[in-house]
Amino acid sequence: MSTTENPGTPGAQHVPERREVTVRRAPKYVPFLVLGGLLGFGVAAFLAYGLPGDESYDAGAVFGFFMIMCGAGGVILGGVAALILDRLSVRRARRAVVESVPDSVPDTEGQPGA
Repeated sequence: MSTTENPGTPGAQHVPERREVTVRRAPKYVPFLVLGGLLGFGVAAFLAYGLPGDESYDAGAVFGFFMIMCGAGGVILGGVAALILDRLSVRRARRAVVESVPDSVPDTEGQPGA
């Protein structure tokens, strides 16, 4: 009588599974958005405090107005830059063949009696 062995048992013959995958370097979007917003705040500070303006407006109020506009514009431009880099990374993607490797020691964490 023959017995079928589970793949995790020591005597089992393991045939590695081969798969083809795509490997690419994609940018993280959050750092681009944050950097764009910070650059927008810097531009707003320059516009409010670096350039001569109308004396009837407080420089803090002008900075607040420009901070909203330039910050939002900077976040949008940072997102567009990340999207462009993402599309470029799709073009430079490489194909690779990966093979599954069996565990030399089976996992015993979380199992009853371990």
